[in-house]
Amino acid sequence: MAKLAERTGRMTGSTTQAVTTMVDRLRRSGVPVIDFGAGEPDFPTVEVAKVAAHQAIDANFTKYTPNTGTAELKRAICDRYRLDYGVEYGESEVIVNAGGKQALYNTALALFGPGDEVITHAPYWPSIPEQIKLADATVVPVETPAGHGFAILAGAMLERVTPRTRGIIVNSPCNPTGAVISEPEFEAIAEFCGRQGIWLVVDLCYEKLIYDQVPHNLPGIMVRKCRDVGVICGSASKAYAMTGWRCGWTLGPEALIAASGAIQSHATSNVSSITQKAVLAALTGPPEPVRAMLDEYRLRRDRLHEWLTADPRLKCHKPGGAFYMFVDVREVLREAGMASSMEFAEALLADGRVALTPGEGFGAPGFVRISYATSMENLREGSQAMLEFIRAKTSSAAAAR
Repeated sequence: MAKLAERTGRMTGSTTQAVTTMVDRLRRSGVPVIDFGAGEPDFPTVEVAKVAAHQAIDANFTKYTPNTGTAELKRAICDRYRLDYGVEYGESEVIVNAGGKQALYNTALALFGPGDEVITHAPYWPSIPEQIKLADATVVPVETPAGHGFAILAGAMLERVTPRTRGIIVNSPCNPTGAVISEPEFEAIAEFCGRQGIWLVVDLCYEKLIYDQVPHNLPGIMVRKCRDVGVICGSASKAYAMTGWRCGWTLGPEALIAASGAIQSHATSNVSSITQKAVLAALTGPPEPVRAMLDEYRLRRDRLHEWLTADPRLKCHKPGGAFYMFVDVREVLREAGMASSMEFAEALLADGRVALTPGEGFGAPGFVRISYATSMENLREGSQAMLEFIRAKTSSAAAAR
């Protein structure tokens, strides 16, 4: 067989997508599974977006659009960030992408290359380091402390800067930890990047899902401190429950957006015309549906945290944003005689019929990610099944000793 390209040996598949595939296979074979692995809202897409999509189809808005997105959607994205954060971007400084993932990937390909180092915080969203590697650059992960809620600290990030550092990527709220970077910490990073000419990329895909009234104007700080080397990647997927529609965006310097557009023109071309009309309606529509989802996520977060911490061996902080609980299961692994959180997740799925995502995929072995983007009933039933599984495994291991 002819050899594959060398880059294929440097990357690994998505852990989260693997869990989704496994759950789908079990369900199709008739096995009931409670899915805590899903990284998408369980709510329906906001109504105004669905209505706009139907109208677009009825109006035969089904042809190619400009590769970088329709002018009206790009204006709406710029308007949204101006209203939310007080920052000004023009149409030439924004591109519409097929989801936040493509926004980040285009950015990585446009900015990074062989010999470059790119710093990001761990635990991380699995695609961030893989995209850096696909751009032929080197990932420099900086561990965030579990004991402090996985806080992203400027000092720890900047300590890893070398003459080869080309960029820093910050994801806030963070998938998988739910950590929200503080404005002073982000400002320190942005000021350094502006002074040193290092690219600062911020992944804001969960920007609408922050539970407390904490200051989080990262775009405003970026524009003040490092606009010429600052990049914002956003998405409609989480806030408006539009994961399957595939729409995100990138805001940044005109030269970067032009490069991203060139890359996209040879990869996927424009985002679906119907999707663009739907996202336009979501961005310009009423905020109440987003607030209602956030309120429900907050209730689920609080209940799930209460249920899980009934077992003191499970350590977890209440996340400040997103919809994930990142749980330290290292004590359980030791007592149960398990080698890894991967083994834990596989056994829980096989014996307890509960699917969650092992921490290895996020650069955090010994942890598991639980998505609470599911019903309260599923959370209650699944958490109880998980606690029963842990009791059974640790008891049997103790008896064997």
